[in-house]
Amino acid sequence: MLSNRSQDGWFVSAFTILELIYHAGVRSVRNQHGNAMMGLLMNIAQTLLLVGVFYGMYYFVGWKPGGIRGDFLLYLMTGVFLFMCHVKAMSAVVGAEGPTSAMMKHAPMNTIVAIGAAALGELYVQILSVSVVLFIYHAAWEPLVIHDPLGCILMLLLAWFSGVAVGTIFLAMKPWSPKAVGLMSQIYSRTNMFASGKMFVANSLPGIMLPYFLWNPLFHIIDQARGFAFLNYNPHYTSTLYPVVVTFALLLLGLMGEFYTRRRASLSWGAKQ
Repeated sequence: MLSNRSQDGWFVSAFTILELIYHAGVRSVRNQHGNAMMGLLMNIAQTLLLVGVFYGMYYFVGWKPGGIRGDFLLYLMTGVFLFMCHVKAMSAVVGAEGPTSAMMKHAPMNTIVAIGAAALGELYVQILSVSVVLFIYHAAWEPLVIHDPLGCILMLLLAWFSGVAVGTIFLAMKPWSPKAVGLMSQIYSRTNMFASGKMFVANSLPGIMLPYFLWNPLFHIIDQARGFAFLNYNPHYTSTLYPVVVTFALLLLGLMGEFYTRRRASLSWGAKQ
């Protein structure tokens, strides 16, 4: 019991960490719902419901997506899928095990593994949900035509990764004030219902309104995704570089904040949560 632990090589250590993230990710997915299949169906239902709400809004109010000619439902799904992936990833990371969790008492478990597990678990659910919805649409409604599928997939991954970065910021602040951070994360999610630009494209906005949306990385990601999805849409006001730079900056700040919090966390903080 008191013997020295052997020092494994970097390859063995990396494999051990990846295996731990995998098992923790499976646990994270199962924690969301007792039945994994029901959890997936619930996520699909939420996605379809959001698409249906926006479709009904466009149909009854008479809105038309300016600047894009093509499949109207694909236009809606490109916005809803990326919005859901971003917000769900952020929520999953915010809800990950913190430094005061009982799971942190079991080596080699740590908060980085918990963040990676929550993020990858949510990515698995979102990719599976998107694949099922697109297959059903393609098979039951009409053939699905995407101009650049690889670009759309990369934008989906970027939306997920940016959600992870934002969630890391909130997770670093969570042990200090759990209720305030919970409220802030909800405000962020509700703000992105409009600020993400899933209901319109940047090219159709008047110049006076663009500054209200260009600060948001998700707005750039969704607009660029529609540029990849539709042949006749070329985004002029958004870029892929901006969300990439902002995401890495937020992730760096979040990991620094998480390290600072972890070094100063007290077990008594667990009572706040």
